[in-house]
Amino acid sequence: MKEQVYINKTSEVYDAIVIGSGISGGWAAKEFCERGHKTLMIERGGVVEHRKDYIGENTPMWAQEHRCRVENILVDQQHNIQKQCYAFGNTTKHFFGNDRDLPYTTKAGTEFSWIRGNMLGGKSLLWHRQTYRLGEYDFNANKLDGHGNDWPIRTKDIEKWYSHVEIHAGISGSYENLPNLPDSE
Repeated sequence: MKEQVYINKTSEVYDAIVIGSGISGGWAAKEFCERGHKTLMIERGGVVEHRKDYIGENTPMWAQEHRCRVENILVDQQHNIQKQCYAFGNTTKHFFGNDRDLPYTTKAGTEFSWIRGNMLGGKSLLWHRQTYRLGEYDFNANKLDGHGNDWPIRTKDIEKWYSHVEIHAGISGSYENLPNLPDSE
């Protein structure tokens, strides 16, 4: 990944400013641009060169150095919070924020694990090319468990939006008719 790139001051005026190029920011920028809005995207992370920056791509985990585990001393010094993410490993650690260099605090008596993807594309590069639709079980869980607030929407309410995104992004899956994992396009 290329390291930090800075933009110069400008007097340009934009219709929309999007902060972060992750899946949400990227989609927002796409929608603004397609509607003719002059859009500026601000990204903290570096540019990712596909293939080159996907260290270990197409190499099985058992063939990776330390089987993709990160050295303990490095984890303790730089990635104590980031290591909580399932995708954190020796081949992906360069995509994560450095907890030592980017510290944060939480209110006393509370916890928050801020998993950060510091690169163009954000945490979407850590999903291992998998995205799933929320199903009725997800939307009904609070109601069925009797804890928390019920969701004001259901799967059918956002189904067309899932399809819209999946078609544009080329996301597809097998048709298995699983109630807990709705079929995609």
